[in-house]
Formats: sequence, C-alpha cells, structure tokens
Amino acid sequence: MRVDDLRSLSLFDGLNDDQLAELIDVGTEVRIEPGVDLFHEGEHADFWWVLVDGAIDLMRHVGREHTVVGRMDAPGRWAGGFRAWDEHGVYLATGRGVTGGRVLRVSAEALRERSNAWFPFGRHLIEGLYTTARRIESTARQRESLVALGTLSAGLMHEINNPAAAATRAVDALEDACTTLLSSLGRLVDDEISVQQFGALDALRREIEPRTGALDPLEMADHEEALSSWLVRHGVERAWVIAPPLVAAGVDVPWCERAATVLPGSALEPGLEWVASTFAIATLLSEVKVSTGRVSELVAAVKSYSQMDRASMQHIAVTDGLESTLVMLEHKLRDGVTVVRDFGAEVPRIEAYAGELNQVWTNLIDNAVDAMDGAGTLRLTTRADGEVVVVDIGDTGPGMAPSVAARAFEAFYTTKDVGKGTGLGLDIARRIVEDRHGGTISIDSRPGETVLRVRLPVRGHQRR
Repeated sequence: MRVDDLRSLSLFDGLNDDQLAELIDVGTEVRIEPGVDLFHEGEHADFWWVLVDGAIDLMRHVGREHTVVGRMDAPGRWAGGFRAWDEHGVYLATGRGVTGGRVLRVSAEALRERSNAWFPFGRHLIEGLYTTARRIESTARQRESLVALGTLSAGLMHEINNPAAAATRAVDALEDACTTLLSSLGRLVDDEISVQQFGALDALRREIEPRTGALDPLEMADHEEALSSWLVRHGVERAWVIAPPLVAAGVDVPWCERAATVLPGSALEPGLEWVASTFAIATLLSEVKVSTGRVSELVAAVKSYSQMDRASMQHIAVTDGLESTLVMLEHKLRDGVTVVRDFGAEVPRIEAYAGELNQVWTNLIDNAVDAMDGAGTLRLTTRADGEVVVVDIGDTGPGMAPSVAARAFEAFYTTKDVGKGTGLGLDIARRIVEDRHGGTISIDSRPGETVLRVRLPVRGHQRR
C-alpha cells in the first residue's frame, strides 16, 4: 500500500506524507473477499479497519439470525479500533466482505500511540465521547424497550383479564348451579316420582328452544314477575331463584301449566328447579366457552405477532400481521376509534421478516391513533400492484405540517413527548422496510387525512 492510496481519503486530511507513511508501516493491507469475515461482533476491537476500496457489510446477531445494520462502501469509512480509547471496547458488528477490495488494518495500540503523538487533545475528546455515547445509548435503548414492552403488556393483560374474569365468575356460578341440580334431583327421588313422570318432564324441557336474542330488560322483568306470581300461587317457595333462568331460556306460564300436570303436588318445585338448573348450566358453560376462546385468540395473536415459533424469512400474508397487531393494540382502539379494513382479495403472499414487519405496523398504527387523539377512523388497505404489495395505514387526524412530514423519517426526530409512542421511530421503520425488505415507505398528509404507504416486493429483498 502506498501513501497515494491514503492521500485521497478525506479521513486523513491534515496528515502529511510522513505521517501517512508511518501509519502504513505500522499497519497491514488486508484483501477483502466476498463472504469472508474480517472481524466479529462482540470480540475485542483490537484493530482499526479503514476501507480503501471495495465494500463490507456490517452485521449484528439478532435472535437466530444475522442482520445487516450497515455497509462500508465509501473509501475512508472505518470500523473498530475502540480499544485505542477503551480497554473494554468490542466490535459492535461483524464485518463481512461484499465486493473485493482492500482495507488498512492498524492495531488499536498503534492507533493509540499515533493519536497521542499527533493530536493528544483529540484523543481525550474521543475517549469521553465514546464512553458517554455508549452509556447514553444503552440507557436510552433499555428505557425505550421497557416502555414499549410495558405499554403492550399492560394492554394485553387488560384484554386477557376481561374474559378470564368472566370465565372465573361463570365457573363459580356453575358450581352453585351443579349443587342445585343435584339437590333438586335428590328431592325428586324423595317425592318418589315415576320414571314416566321424569321422562315427561324431560320431554317438556327439550321442547324449549333457546332464545335467538336477549330480551329488553323491562320485558325480561315483566316476564319474570308473571312467572314468579304463577310459581308463588302454586306453592313454590324459591320462585325468585327459579324464575330468572326459566324466563331467560324462553319458558312461559302455559309451559309451566303443562309441567304442573306432569308433576303434581310437592314434586313441582324440585322438578322446575331441576329444569332451571339445566338451563343455567348450559348458559354458564357457553359463557366459559366464549371467555376461554377469547383468551385462546389473544394468545394466538401474541404468538403470531411475536413470530416466536417461525423462521425469520417466510412467506406471509400481510393481513395476518395487521390483524395480530390490531389485537395487541386493541386497548387503544376501543373507545372512539373505528377500524375500517379494505383488504384486497387477490393480494399475494410475500417473502418477509414477519416479526420485523409487525413492529412497523405497530409503530404506524400507534402513530395514527395518537394523531387522532383516540377518536376517528383508522383505515387499513392492502392491494397488489404488479410484483409489489401495497399497505396503506390512514387516519382522520389533523395531518402533518409539510415541515414535519419532510423530517418524519430522520433519525431521532419525533414530535411526541417523553414516554409516548412505541419506542420505534419512523427512521427505524423506514430501515426495516427499505434496507431489510427492499421496499419503500412514504407519507401523504393533508388536514383530515394522513396515509402512510408501505410498498413491499413479493419476492423479497434481492441484495445487490
């Protein structure tokens, strides 16, 4: 490697030829080969790597895969060497060759010696900056992740608590209903009713067809009062307990008159109590089924949202991710937000990192709801456009000012207060869509209508 190879790099502006020659002497020229790693994430950053020509992907281990987080493809870009300023410095990513070329590799010790000799004040600044930046980034990322996780978890727990509590109440009531059922059967035995009489009562019970819809509360009260009055006139002491489940099942006074002919005397009350208990048990079992089914739906939605049992790259329907995200954010959509789904019928499945796309949908939907201040219309649209699937997430909020829309995808730019949002900015959403999937994301905003449009290739990201 010659001095002229480094002279053109802006990184070395201010260094004379003797200094460049000295840097070459203490360094080593390393060839870049496609697919071959130069350094590895997490290892001590003992070397400083300066790109002369070629390209290197920077990759980090995320979950069960390696994710490309950046690319060194401009001469003069550098990586590593952090132990020149911090003895605990490690490589933040793995460097893997993409196209053939060269790098200048300088040991961290040699870099420290040159920085001490050539710009000692700069060395102290770099040490302080590196340490401070690392601490701030670590704290901020932990805080953002915890806030986002806490928000989603709280909402999910609220959603699960409702059906779980309903199931618990139904089970408690079911225990009482079963006790009453057994007690009434015992009393029927004590009254020595015949097999024919019990068969006739059961036949009457099976004639009752469940109501297709709930009665109006006032109408229900009138029916209960009429039935309770009939029961009291016929010597039924627990009329207030027996009447409600009978009315809820559709029993009327004429039916009770027929039952009285089957069970005369003291057998009437336990017989009707047995019928009422069977209806109550059926209703409670239905409530348990619905409640536990809802819990299962929520668990399935979380499983789909997290993609915890699936490969990273997979063929997916974008609507599945949108639906599971709506479940995760349902606590924010209940009060005043109307969700309109306009999913195309012929939208193909795409090759994508489903878990990462779910993070994008979470961010965009959360932003839309916040923009509407919790009240308005959230419209989700999917359609096919050639070899691309288009997903629109729109809201009826006040819209973005042109100056805000122009900066929305900038790193660290936000209009939200501290603690608001998901912790995933539009800049990261853009990187997931564009860098990871080869798609595009754009904003079309005007007062009363803002649309975030995501375009994703059907065949996945073809890396250049």
